[in-house]
Amino acid sequence: MPNEDAASPIPTDNPVAVEVTRGDMVESRHRAAYAVCDGEGRVILSSGDYLRPIYARSALKPIQAIALVETGAAEAFGLGDPEIAVACASHAGEPRHVETVTAWLAKMGLGEPDLECGAHLPSHEASAVGLLRAGEEPSQFHNNCSGKHTGFLCVARHLGCETKGYIRLDHPVQQRVLGILESMTGLDLSDAARGIDGCGIPVIGIPLGNLALAMARFADPYDQPETRQAAVGRIARAMAAEPFMVSGSGRFCTEVMQATDGRALVKTGAEGVYCGALPEAGLGIALKVDDGATRAAENLMARLLHRLGALDEKSLARLSAPLEPPLFNRAGRKVGTVRRAADSPF
Repeated sequence: MPNEDAASPIPTDNPVAVEVTRGDMVESRHRAAYAVCDGEGRVILSSGDYLRPIYARSALKPIQAIALVETGAAEAFGLGDPEIAVACASHAGEPRHVETVTAWLAKMGLGEPDLECGAHLPSHEASAVGLLRAGEEPSQFHNNCSGKHTGFLCVARHLGCETKGYIRLDHPVQQRVLGILESMTGLDLSDAARGIDGCGIPVIGIPLGNLALAMARFADPYDQPETRQAAVGRIARAMAAEPFMVSGSGRFCTEVMQATDGRALVKTGAEGVYCGALPEAGLGIALKVDDGATRAAENLMARLLHRLGALDEKSLARLSAPLEPPLFNRAGRKVGTVRRAADSPF
């Protein structure tokens, strides 16, 4: 458990961190909590109830990908940066994402029917339009989590496990991932809340503070076994080298990692979750917007990165949206702003 300041009680109500204006008034307000930790569990910066368990959803994919490298599966199948990065991805279903996953599965003697993530249209609009115009149906390759699922299949293949049912919590691959989560978060998760993610993978209730600790250990795994240190370093290098594979064209995760040249490794999750690792500073970040709004989570993460020095003025200039991005209507007219809430600390 991250170290707490006894003189500073944890608030039970999360403060308003982001507000959205339209014309002359504030139209929406987003409450959020966050924690920034170092590798020893010290809380460097926080707001709201960071001890309340949340489902990290896809924000934990870089941690889940540790199994892919740590077991030797990545080396055994000759994986490069694109495959390791897409294993961490909530990708947009663009052609390069689909081609990478397809080729990786084929290398293992597997195919689309072996995935258990389900199918949906690409979130990248041009890719979705192109697919429909070609008269094709979306496949499981287009699922934003297909890279993570292919990574789990790769681990199963390497360990000689049954590939079918790899999404079940009692499957050897998921048990290995659970052990990694416990080690990185510093928690016994045997009694933690459980659920099923949108792609079918188990999700575990973990406090934000412990998620920030896991990301700090990802940023600098100095206290982890040598095999874990090597695995984390390999994943971090792949994310920094292939930010497009982690997300997609024009998306926040991609833009931040490109703008910072890998000094900030960030990963989104559904329902307003974001995690980040700052390797040079050895810090981890975890945040959750109460109402699940992505626009608020991205704005808050950008401001945290700016506060921590990972997004300097030069890096900010490389982002398509500033710290206070404008809100446009369908005709392209500016009608409002997404900004720091009036009583937010920064």
